[in-house]
Parts: sequence; C-alpha cells; structure tokens
Amino acid sequence: MLVHLTAAQRASLRATRLSATATMARASAAAARRRYSTFTPPATATVATSASLPQPTSQAAAATEAEDVNHAVVSIFDMFSIGVGPSSSHTVGPMRAAKIFIKETSDCGFTDVISQIRVDLFGSLALTGVGHGTPGAILMGLEGESPELVDAKTIPSRLETIKTKSVLNVAGSSLIRFDYEKHMVFHYMESLPQHPNGMRITCYDKEGDMIATSEFFSIGGGFVINEPMTVQPKYLLQQKSEPIVAEKMAPTTAVENIFQMHDEKEGAHLTTMLPFNDAKSLLEICETQGMSIADVVFQNELQWRAPEEVKRRTMDIWNVMDQSISNGVSSNDEYLPGKLRVKRRAPVLYGKLMKGFAEYAGMNLTPRINGASSGIISKLTESGNGKRASEFTLAYKDLARVPREMKRHLPALDWVSMYALAVNEENAAGGRVVTAPTNGAAGTIPAVLKYYLEFICPSPEHAERDILEFLFTAAAVGMLYKRGASISAAEMGCQGEVGVACSMAAAAFTAVMGGTVKQVENAAEIGMEHNLGLTCDPPEGLVMIPCIERNALAAVKAITAAQLALNGDGTHRVTLDQVIATMRQTGMDMMSKYKETSQAGLAVNVPVC
Repeated sequence: MLVHLTAAQRASLRATRLSATATMARASAAAARRRYSTFTPPATATVATSASLPQPTSQAAAATEAEDVNHAVVSIFDMFSIGVGPSSSHTVGPMRAAKIFIKETSDCGFTDVISQIRVDLFGSLALTGVGHGTPGAILMGLEGESPELVDAKTIPSRLETIKTKSVLNVAGSSLIRFDYEKHMVFHYMESLPQHPNGMRITCYDKEGDMIATSEFFSIGGGFVINEPMTVQPKYLLQQKSEPIVAEKMAPTTAVENIFQMHDEKEGAHLTTMLPFNDAKSLLEICETQGMSIADVVFQNELQWRAPEEVKRRTMDIWNVMDQSISNGVSSNDEYLPGKLRVKRRAPVLYGKLMKGFAEYAGMNLTPRINGASSGIISKLTESGNGKRASEFTLAYKDLARVPREMKRHLPALDWVSMYALAVNEENAAGGRVVTAPTNGAAGTIPAVLKYYLEFICPSPEHAERDILEFLFTAAAVGMLYKRGASISAAEMGCQGEVGVACSMAAAAFTAVMGGTVKQVENAAEIGMEHNLGLTCDPPEGLVMIPCIERNALAAVKAITAAQLALNGDGTHRVTLDQVIATMRQTGMDMMSKYKETSQAGLAVNVPVC
C-alpha cells in the first residue's frame, strides 16, 4: 500500500523549517514595504489595503477563498525567469521538476537509500522531448542543477557521459546506476489526464522496491505543478512512529519557490495588496486608485520583497535579455544544432545593418564583437581577393554611439526583427535566455524593449524607469493569460506562446509610449486577436521552424498593435478578456496533433536532412 504524506508530515520531516533567518527575512520585507521607493504610484493615489478591499462575509467564505486562488497575480519573477534553451515547458520546467523531486526525497530523509531512478515521459514531453532537450534537462535536475545556474554548454557532454557510463550523480553527492535506454521511458501514444506535458519520476531501493513516486506537469513558461508524492510506508515509519493518515500532500509549484517566506507556513495563502482576476478588474483598480498597470504590479510585488530587490532583480532580467541579443549577434556558429541545418541569420543581418549605417554616416566603428573578432561578420567585408574592403566589422555596443538624430535613418523594423532572431537563435542553441513568457517566445519582448531603448527612449536617465514600467506592464498581461487560458503550446498551440508574447509586448510598448491604461489594454487585445489560431508544429521538435521567424514577426506586430491603440482614445469593440476567452476556446478546439507534438503541419511537410 502507498501512502500520501500530509502537509504536517512533510513539515515534520524537514529539518530547516521556520528558521530564525526566515523570520528575520519576513520582518525585513515588512519594514521595506514601509520605506519610500522611487518607483511609486502617483502622489494622488490612495493605495488599497486589505481592509479596504471586499472581504468575505463569513469564516466559511474566507476558507473557500483561501482554497481557491481566484486572482491572476503571480510574481513578475515567475513570468520572467532566467533559464536555458530551447524550451521553457520542455527544458526549464522538467529540470525544475526533477530538482523538486530530489529535494523532496532529501527532505524526507531517504535520498541515501535510492539505488535506481526511472523517468516516464508522456504526451508532448515524449513526442518532442528529444528535440527540446527534455531528457538532458531532467537528468541535470536529478543531479541537483537549476535552470538559473546550470552551465548550459556542459549539458550535452554530461548527458553523453551519463549515457555511455550509465552513472547518475544524484543531487551531486550520490552515484547510482542509470541505464538511459531502460530508465528514460517515452510514452509516445499516452498522455496523463491532467496536462499534455506530464512526467513521472520514481525511485527504488537496492532490493528493487519502490521508495517514492511523483507526477509533474510542466504547464508552460517554466511553471511546474505536481501530484502528491506517494511513499512506501516503511520509509515513512523510519522517520515517524505515530500512525500515518492517508492524505494529499500540498503540490509543489514554481510559485512556492518564489514566495519562500509564505512557504514557511503550511497551507499559507499567497495574498496580494491589489488582487485582480481579469483585465476588467485590473483596469478598475487602476482607475479607482489612480495607478498605472505597472504601479499595481510593483505594489503587489512589495508584499513579498523589498523595493530595492524588486528593481535590482528586474534589471537583472533585462540584462540577461540584453545579453542574449548580444550573444545571438556575436555567434561564430554558422548553423544551429540539430538535423534541420538551420543557418543563423542574426549575425549576418546585424553586420549588414551596421555596415550600411556606417557607410551612410561615415563612421569608423570598432572592428570587434565583445573583444573578439567575428568569423561570420568579417566575411561580409571581404572582397573577392580575400582582402578586407574596409576596416569595419562591428561591435554590439556601437549602436549606442550613434547620435539619436541619425538613428531616424535606420530601418528600425529590420533592427526589431534582428533582435528577436538573435534571442531565439540563442535559445535554439541551448543558450541562456529569459522565459518571456516562454522560451519559444523569448525573443519578442526583448526585441521590442531593445527597439524602444535604442530608438525612442528620450535619454539614458529615463532608461531604468522605462525598463521597469515595460516589464511590469508586460508581466501583468502575462498573468491574465496564465489564469484565463494558458501559456503552454501543448495546450494552446503557439498562440499561447508567441501570441501571448506579442500581446504582452504590445501592452508594454504602449505603456512606455505614454498610453492610458485603456490604450494599454487595447494594444494587448490587438496583439492577441491577430495571433488567434497559431499552431505549434516544429519539425523534429526543434524550436527553430517556425519559431525563430515567428518571434520576429510578433515583435513587429506588437509595435503595430501599439501604434493602432495609441492613435485611438482607448475605446474598442473587443475586450482583452473576450480575446483571452476566445484564445482558450480556440486552443481547446485545436486538434492535438497541432499542439507541440510534431505530428502534423510543418513537422511532417518539411524534409529533415
């Protein structure tokens, strides 16, 4: 018989719960929320408190509300999380799930008796897992790695070592035998009922008896939820002598990792200062409180961390986005990895754009990229006899040296497309990117923000505030899709990834351009309305075709959506809530073979070399 741990039992098995450090952290966060922040609502705004918001009318109602998280709010650092390519739902999520499993076994005290681990992949994780790097990501998680910190360049070699030597280093401290062909099982024609991206991890002792098992679901954007871990009673009895009552253990989610202070209380309900569950309620908060959408997100974030930390971590997110553009344009690799033999285009396009501008402006730009010469770019300036036609190659930061009045002569939309291509090529190569809101859609938001900063932002002094407003606004829109539909291509098709990213970017761009909250909502609606029905059908399960180009087009479409909204007064016939509901219905009606299974569409019509 298998027994589910109760929440209380899990707490008793954890040796480090409710430490003095956590208590001090909560006190520090509470004090920080009382401090002045430079990114605050307008002086005229009256910020709603829990006392001024609608309250449950009875204890029973309060209990019901606590059990049903009926608002859309998650942390901005859940919507934008740093990870590795090529997929947030197939790489980042599975790696987190595997690490969660190992942590649970460690917390329960039986990691040392694990002699064997089996991983079962279902549905989309099985069908496109190899192309998305899922097996390697899971094995890295079992070895204790996290998407935020793992050295992505080492994953292929480490996976090959595990395959050839059949040895897995559990949590980085315990070597066990792992036969890849036997213990990594792909269930191509079977899905778990809860979600198409399902996986099961099971561990066994040296006698071959099961110790514990848990099912995980990667629901898009790196978010992970799991079914209760089931454990053999004899391993629980080694830890506790009192009777065990079969009861569900609270599922672990990505949110639990974000809100660590709240997790110190079992069953604690994640609360916010300004909860909203749809676009209508979000706009009502903005109007009644005299706040922008970014203000609302920032005030909610202050419930969990200090203002300085919020701003620092948000700028860290942007820095990784910006670096992914830099890495993409400076790559010396001519082809992306995989059988499709897809050429990198961002370095070549960047070289052409900079070369054309340099010739126009008569500028002598530095012939280096991040301190190193570029193989691909240098070819652009070689003459037929092998000699350089000019001294110009390019440097990523050269654009910053271009006077703003000269930038008006640049083909701006070509730059937007190039930025997006750079990020998604870096993602397809397994590099470090930010889920925005997913890896497959990682290029759209950075491209639009980079375009704003380079071509529109009035001065460097405005840059930090504009970056914060852009990302906070984008995050709010992403939260609405997360609650009202899904950001998983396995559920919604690509409309749930690139479509959502386009909507988020359109809203954010409208905000930094000075749009009203109604115009912001209008732009978000336009951005999604014209992405409805996008399928996800990548050949070989590789996040290359049509994903890379699709991000570039979505970035351009986001700017166009923002322009349409800014040229109006905010009134419009179709609301954001209506288009989110339509997106969800469309995704549900879409045939499963068009939802990240590589069983139809381009996946079967594009020949593989």
